Amino acid sequence: MAESSPSNEPRKTRRKSITEPPFMSSSSGSLSKELQCSLCLEVFTDPVTTSCGHNFCKICLNKHWDNSQTCSCPYCKETFKQRPDLKINTTLRELIDHYKKKPPEKTTEVLCDICEERKLKALKSCLVCQSSYCETHLEPHLRVTRLKKHKLMDPVSNLEDYICQKHERPLELFCRDDQTIVCLSCTDGDHKNHNTVSLEETELMIQDTQQMIQDRIKKIQDIKHSAEVRHRSTQKDKTACIELFTDLLRSIERRQTEQLEMMEEKQKAAEKQELELIEELEQEITELKTRNIKLQQLSQTEDVIQIYSPLNSLSNTRNWPEISVKTPENLETLTRALTQLKDTIDEKLDQTKLKWMQQYAVDVTLDPDTAHPFLILFDDGKQVTDGGIDQKLPDKPERFDTYLIVLGKEGFSSGRFYFEVQVKGKIKWDLGVARESINRKGHISLKPRDGYWTVELRNGDEYYAFDDPHLPLSLRVKPQRVGVFVDYEEGLVSFYDAESRSHIYSFTAQTFTGKLYPYFSPGFNYGGKNSEPLIITAVMKQH
Repeated sequence: MAESSPSNEPRKTRRKSITEPPFMSSSSGSLSKELQCSLCLEVFTDPVTTSCGHNFCKICLNKHWDNSQTCSCPYCKETFKQRPDLKINTTLRELIDHYKKKPPEKTTEVLCDICEERKLKALKSCLVCQSSYCETHLEPHLRVTRLKKHKLMDPVSNLEDYICQKHERPLELFCRDDQTIVCLSCTDGDHKNHNTVSLEETELMIQDTQQMIQDRIKKIQDIKHSAEVRHRSTQKDKTACIELFTDLLRSIERRQTEQLEMMEEKQKAAEKQELELIEELEQEITELKTRNIKLQQLSQTEDVIQIYSPLNSLSNTRNWPEISVKTPENLETLTRALTQLKDTIDEKLDQTKLKWMQQYAVDVTLDPDTAHPFLILFDDGKQVTDGGIDQKLPDKPERFDTYLIVLGKEGFSSGRFYFEVQVKGKIKWDLGVARESINRKGHISLKPRDGYWTVELRNGDEYYAFDDPHLPLSLRVKPQRVGVFVDYEEGLVSFYDAESRSHIYSFTAQTFTGKLYPYFSPGFNYGGKNSEPLIITAVMKQH
């Protein structure tokens, strides 16, 4: 009785398509639950998906955020920096529309086909026996070896929908070629040599596909978020660019006005001097003409005394040198003005660059596991100096054992970051960034090819860039606070005097691999001459 054979009477069944597989019908209750919003507990209306992969009704999620101080996922509590721009999940909405169009399942419970008097609720339905069984009558299917091979499923009243009309066998395979559900016998006939998989595998494929959809939805949201961040960054850069060039244009106009006024003043002074000389010359010409007339008159007489007297008065006249036209030194003045303007522009550019870099400021703390045993790290994790004695620390792989070096805890493998370090009162220090894979034991070569990008101070006033080869640096003022900026994708490491806002040095066109860590070396104490610590300071953004 428990293993009744299929009847020979033909059944009016239909072969299901992939859009309505048996396992979907058999688990409509669970499917309905999967399509429910966890906020309103109803089937989704205009479903949206958060970046963490959870689905909600658009209205429900917006209402939840409107009534909350933070913007977070109601399901997993992941917090978003800004309120996401919610887009309808069209794939999920189409699935819901398909679900809603299906005829409603009968809510009456399936009863056991074997019970004779009072029929009990069925626990499972057997596709081979085409019967449903309560817990008692299901027992043979769980015990008898040949019955264990039967296909059991959640109880359904329409078992005929799960049987192949042609072969009277369970529909348990999906034909990928024809996109339809078939029985095992179909694979020996119309679907021979077709690509078929079990319905369980198909269900897993659907789940995987849905997960892929969710992953791609999240990827789209990530891309949109990145685009928004890039747009905001570009707008900031454009604003800074406009401010910079407006300032530069004003400086140029001011320099132009000053230069023109100075040239005009020189011109007026020269003209005044020329007029005075002309007046003096004309006066002398008048006097000379008068004397000339007197001399001509006296020449007619023989009185030598009378002739000598006007001749003697000629000694009062000025001995004029040769007059030459002097070209104004406008070219020299203009060159000097342009040089000053160039210095102003360079200074403005450095200030603007530093202001832009400071928006990427990160919180850096020192990693005690990397610190050389001589180094003393302060409790705040922001200061380091040479203690002069070996503290007998564990020799960890990440610890430096020869040079007085310590790295930051935080590593960066993409994007941009910036930090500042106070170096006031020191006569020796090294600063920069280092690759995670650097050698930390024994002799170390502080060069970019070995994973180090640093600048140094030696002997109180000698600055170098640890490039290949080492480069001496000429600085106008001694930095008291140094800013370090890294653009991972651009391969750039720049150093700035954070107080004078002037450029110190930049490593360009570098290739970074793995994480980069902030690098610090306070140098030896030197009997107290270099006892001041390196201090990681909060970034004071320029305005």
